[in-house]
Amino acid sequence: MMPSFVPVVRRLGVAALIGFAALAAPPAARAAVALDTLQLAPGFRIALWSDQVPDARAIALGARGTVFVGSRQAGKVYAVEPADGGRRGGRVHVVASGLEQPVGVAFHDGDLYVSAIDRIVVLRDVERDLTKPPKPELVSDAFPKDKHHGWKFIAFGPDGKLYVPIGAPCNICDRGNDYAKIVRIDADGGGMEDVALGVRNSVGLAWHPGTGKLWFTDNGRDMLGDDVPGDEINRVDRIGAHYGYPYCHQGDLPDPEFGAGKACKDFVAPARVLDAHVAALGLRFYTGSQFPAAYRNALIVAEHGSWNRSKKSGYRVMAARLDGERIVGYEPLVDGFQKNEQAQGRPVDVQMMADGALLVSDDLAGALYRISYGD
Repeated sequence: MMPSFVPVVRRLGVAALIGFAALAAPPAARAAVALDTLQLAPGFRIALWSDQVPDARAIALGARGTVFVGSRQAGKVYAVEPADGGRRGGRVHVVASGLEQPVGVAFHDGDLYVSAIDRIVVLRDVERDLTKPPKPELVSDAFPKDKHHGWKFIAFGPDGKLYVPIGAPCNICDRGNDYAKIVRIDADGGGMEDVALGVRNSVGLAWHPGTGKLWFTDNGRDMLGDDVPGDEINRVDRIGAHYGYPYCHQGDLPDPEFGAGKACKDFVAPARVLDAHVAALGLRFYTGSQFPAAYRNALIVAEHGSWNRSKKSGYRVMAARLDGERIVGYEPLVDGFQKNEQAQGRPVDVQMMADGALLVSDDLAGALYRISYGD
């Protein structure tokens, strides 16, 4: 069993309707969260790793220990040099700027791949000289230009292909198979193939270290109330399978507008249904040895937190414990990024470091935190 930790579960009221402009508006910058107010699973510690990465989103680790961080509204890609043996961040470099919501970063064979709204670019041999980064080269521009759910988490799979989500350009709509899916392409941009259909907005991809299967988060639709539909963690057992959107949510909830004539049983059910509106984003399998054995091969999930719920949900980092291919436990690793309905931080992505510690990005504070155990 993992160390015990009693999560606070809030299921209250009906969310007030909030316009998309409010959703899209960038959050006001604030100082990194007061770490001594957070609740951690027993034995764990959290420390500020860097507070010099405005709008920090996805994280990738370079071959030399460089921490690459994407952003959304900031339009920049950062490279943070490790210091003190990797226990804290050092000098921060901007290796790319002027990009449109370059959220996703993926390191592959010495090169850094970066997502923008309608394209993937690459910075060749990026760690050679961080003070003089290479100019981005186009890999592919075969992606929609829609900005609604247009930012992309990207990652290379064990097959050497780059996996790219294409979010639905709306809260709820049916645009066929051109949107709401995950695709994969070759490293040179060719060979695009659908991997998963019916995926509203995935902002996290990870591969099981034993089976090699892809797992991903998916954010449920809005405006059905406070408590439905739940966000999802999904697993790809068959390439090209359909996960339900926009016809069916959380595996058993037909959509009131698009669900007529559809049966939820005809779509792939989630591996785990999460609380509604928690905004589960980045996830990674923990393969290190620093954390207790109960965390080996657990999924660590960043819950960014709700924007349209009458009482906030999410705002925490979770650990999903697996038994084979089943999630048998889902418990907080770090909780408390919101206090009294005020967001103090918003976790976006998680990334394991070489020493087994875990980095967490926070786009509200523009910060990276280091979670460690026993050091």
